[in-house]
Amino acid sequence: MKFNKTIVVLAISAMMLTACSDDKDESLTDGSQNSASGLNDASTSGLNGGAGVNGSAIGGGYGSNGAGGLGPEFSDPNNPLSKQTIYFMLDSSQVQEDFIPVIAAHAQYLAAHPAQHVVLEGNSDERGSREYNIALGEQRAKSVANLLKAQGASDAQLEIVSYGEEKPAAEGHDESAWQLNRRVEVVYQGQ
Repeated sequence: MKFNKTIVVLAISAMMLTACSDDKDESLTDGSQNSASGLNDASTSGLNGGAGVNGSAIGGGYGSNGAGGLGPEFSDPNNPLSKQTIYFMLDSSQVQEDFIPVIAAHAQYLAAHPAQHVVLEGNSDERGSREYNIALGEQRAKSVANLLKAQGASDAQLEIVSYGEEKPAAEGHDESAWQLNRRVEVVYQGQ
């Protein structure tokens, strides 16, 4: 447990330093770091830059509520706030490095807009029992919530819901569908 907290603190520190820079480092959100970190294996290929994350298919990377009622930064594909879906590896609730900047941007937005409220919708693929998948979806949502809170969002702004395998983003019984279903969606509620 202490090891995970150290990693989170280091990741947050790195994000704050990156956020202070005037230069945009596109490698943080386009998945190009995956191969260097060993994350770009068969279970993650297609996630970064693929349909459902940055493309227009399956949620378009904007979560289930799109940018309606939110500022223009939520519609700008170059802004990390436009990405409202956090993807996970098989049987894991650990947030991947590629999504740390996205979570940091949402935390910063929530800290600056204390009246804003989000629902963190945890999901899993269809493998595993219903009970296991509900628990895994909840752990994934809690992982995102913990990072948001560590970076300035308050408990009162966050709600956690787990749908397990009940709300798939992609129908299908193969890895390409499963990888899109292992996710947490950050859904903004009205002010």
